[in-house]
Amino acid sequence: MKVRVDPQICQGHTLCAMIAPDLFALRDEDGHSYAISEDVPAGKEDLAKEAARSCPEQAIQLF
Repeated sequence: MKVRVDPQICQGHTLCAMIAPDLFALRDEDGHSYAISEDVPAGKEDLAKEAARSCPEQAIQLF
């Protein structure tokens, strides 16, 4: 599974980083989220899905 955060949609609610801090981090300059790695490590797929569901802006793309 792969993950991306659309920087044009993310509003920096930080929910994804709170749910899955191993998968998402926040930019210092604007507080918006980004995926630490495009590849979701084995065993972290459920956290990636939960983070995507929690995003109010639906900025997280799983594929």
